[in-house]
Amino acid sequence: MSALALHTRPLFDELPYQHTFTARVLAVSELGVALDQTLFYPTGGGQPGDQGHLLLPDGSAVAVVNTQRDPLLRAIIWHQLEEGHPDIRAGTELQGCLDWERRYRHMRMHTCLHLLCAIVDAPVTGCSIAADKGRLDFDLPESTLDKEQITRSLMELIDGALDVQVQLLSNDEYRSLPNLCRTQVAPPQGNGTVRVIDIPGVDMQPCGGTHVRNTAEVGAVICDKIEKKSRHNRRVTLRFA
Repeated sequence: MSALALHTRPLFDELPYQHTFTARVLAVSELGVALDQTLFYPTGGGQPGDQGHLLLPDGSAVAVVNTQRDPLLRAIIWHQLEEGHPDIRAGTELQGCLDWERRYRHMRMHTCLHLLCAIVDAPVTGCSIAADKGRLDFDLPESTLDKEQITRSLMELIDGALDVQVQLLSNDEYRSLPNLCRTQVAPPQGNGTVRVIDIPGVDMQPCGGTHVRNTAEVGAVICDKIEKKSRHNRRVTLRFA
């Protein structure tokens, strides 16, 4: 395997609503299977890696149980397969199929958490997304947060049917907006651009995750829980109603 030449084209950035794709196997290792292109989103930014299956030339299917970036060569995305999968070799042409219902729920909740950022004016210290719920941790020494008020404010934004836009800012543009990043970890800037999710007039921040096109797609949610995790940390958990 030529590590310098190996990389995966991330189709999930360009085609977040597409369910299936064709690809060629670039490499197979103990980390999984690397493809020349993929719709499977790799674990990152609080969003779980996608699941689904790969359809092989002989018609058999093998389950993808998780998707992760290589710990060192971040341009490589590994598809981790169920145990006992058939022998897959570099050069094999195959079809990938997402567990779309799971992925779409991640997209809806991820966008909803961006709306939560617009409601809670505090730095974000942690994030976690699941198919049925999501949570953000905020740096808030004293909390005046109210579950019912958060639910009402979220539903106003969701029912407002606001467009969710993707922008690519140059590194210089991004650095000229020092308050854009709400998290303690700065986004990667190695490729010369920073991907930004913009809900005009509501929230704008760097993010590599997958999102819905309009807030109306999020659907009904409620603020399920507000917890004090430490002296400076309040955890807000949302779930689909």
